[in-house]
Amino acid sequence: MTLLLKPITRLSLFQTHFQINNNNNPRARATSVSCSWSHGAHKIVREFDPKIPIEKAITPPSSWYTDPSFYAFELDRVFYRGWQAVGYTEQIQEPRDFFSGRLGNVEFVVCRDDNGKIAAFHNVCRHHASLLVSGSGKTSCFTCPYHGWTYGLNGELRKATRISGIEDFSINDFGLVPIKVATWGPFVLLNMDNEILQKDNIDTDNVASEWLGSSSELFSLNGVDTTLTYVCRREYIIECNWKVFCDNYLDGGYHVPFAHKGLASGLSLDSYTTSIFEKVSIQSAEGGSKEKENDRLGSKAFYAFIYPNFMINRYGPWMDTNLAIPLGPRKCLVVFDYFLEASFKDDKAFIERSLADSEKVQMEDIRLCEGVQKGIESPAYSTGRYAPNVEKAMHHFHCLLYDNLIN
Repeated sequence: MTLLLKPITRLSLFQTHFQINNNNNPRARATSVSCSWSHGAHKIVREFDPKIPIEKAITPPSSWYTDPSFYAFELDRVFYRGWQAVGYTEQIQEPRDFFSGRLGNVEFVVCRDDNGKIAAFHNVCRHHASLLVSGSGKTSCFTCPYHGWTYGLNGELRKATRISGIEDFSINDFGLVPIKVATWGPFVLLNMDNEILQKDNIDTDNVASEWLGSSSELFSLNGVDTTLTYVCRREYIIECNWKVFCDNYLDGGYHVPFAHKGLASGLSLDSYTTSIFEKVSIQSAEGGSKEKENDRLGSKAFYAFIYPNFMINRYGPWMDTNLAIPLGPRKCLVVFDYFLEASFKDDKAFIERSLADSEKVQMEDIRLCEGVQKGIESPAYSTGRYAPNVEKAMHHFHCLLYDNLIN
């Protein structure tokens, strides 16, 4: 496990790489490559049966968490389709703000132009595929560090250096490849699907419906909104498949009394409930310290998982989000971003104490996840079982994966 700490400053990024073809179809290359291994991946997918009730169901096989061809297949089917959380509106609060990042093998950049319009593009120069920018910041244009090709914040190619003598070239055909972008509450979402790219306008209500389904109002009711103050980011490179981290999150608090004794003392575990929606599961529990004014957990904890890899945790005056980014069959990057109610933002002692408590929980979870990955790779393990009363959200996650992968 490698821990990457970020200071209490403005949000930074998640990095990426993606190759595109001349048709400007961001999924075309991945789709053509997938033909050679999709048959084998489909066979692995079918080793899990979502129609079997949880009481009798077995978990997905270990190959879902270890097989390289399955990993490549799920990148195409899971991450390059549908709306994916990639950042926060605070990162592009002002004109000329931008942030770049990574989603699977896709390098992207999100920016706000001088007119306040938000746009997103593949962060790849159309000349010789150099990445254009890294990190986040402010810029009036994107200039390739390799050969100086320059693009406007609208993606148009403004300047192609030293190309005298070139034939059959139109500057209008070599702008940055766009990605559909939308916002919901404080979150920035991207959609790599070529069908959505053809739509001129993206309706916010439709995005909310596709991303959150019928659960959307519950987020606002539980304090997930734009009024919170950003505090800091922490990043963890974990030696496990990204789904191992998600599974750990989705076990209905099953592991909490065994692995997180400090956290368990602040929660009423008997009150733990799980609600299932279309692509969302929400776990909640009453806090164990309602009378402590400055307690980190407060009177209620709200844990929301948004398929496939985004988690929102709202508790006491805090909100933190967790994004599990695949880095390979046996490795992932998990990005934690912390937000706080404005009335607490100047209480440095409370912030430091809360972050230290959170860090302890993350270290405990990382040890669990890396141990599970090693166990999954053991010849002694093939499949497992569910605890029906507590692992409903995990089973729901596996069923959603199956639907994505088989169709």
